[in-house]
Amino acid sequence: MSIAVLIADDQALVRGGLRKIIDGEPDMRVVAEAEDGLAAVEAARRTGPDVIVMDIRMPNLDGIEATRRITNMGDGARVLILTTFGLDEYVYGALRAGASGFMLKDSPPEELVEAVRVVATGAALLAPAVTRSVIEEFARRAPREVESPRLGELTDRELEVLKLLTRGLSNAEIAAELVVSDATVKTHVAHVLMKLGVRDRVQAVIFAYECGLPAAQ
Repeated sequence: MSIAVLIADDQALVRGGLRKIIDGEPDMRVVAEAEDGLAAVEAARRTGPDVIVMDIRMPNLDGIEATRRITNMGDGARVLILTTFGLDEYVYGALRAGASGFMLKDSPPEELVEAVRVVATGAALLAPAVTRSVIEEFARRAPREVESPRLGELTDRELEVLKLLTRGLSNAEIAAELVVSDATVKTHVAHVLMKLGVRDRVQAVIFAYECGLPAAQ
């Protein structure tokens, strides 16, 4: 089945370019476009996309609030933030609002479509590698809170896996680091998400950073 994509950007040329890229892939299709955040929320409710490619700075309703409203619908739609600003002050807020990752607008088309696939499956943290450094920077800036008791529910191995997630490692990379199978890592990640009460790997990483959990070395 193809990945249904909603494009939300206030620039018609950007939307047109993204549509051409996405519709050119055999496993995805654009189901709707939106010129601002309010339109994006309505289009998401109407069309039920798998992934929303969302700009941050839009009129009427910005991408952060639109992301929050869409993820609160609880229908499984995932938001991929697309921005021109590598360290935009609003990106971290968008991730806290429930976005599953973000890309820079000047990224190559092949990286964009791969990011859509990654976000659609939820199988990895973020793509491409540049997004790892950006989310780490924003998480580093985030105010640190008192360690959550939910961290205490993790086994030693699950805590180790969470620390490796904060480094932006994929399942395969974690498996290599711990010398275990990919299937074992997948199970550990699923347990981590369940015990922390978060819906995906991005939110798990943000949770860890905000609790002040030291990253694995």
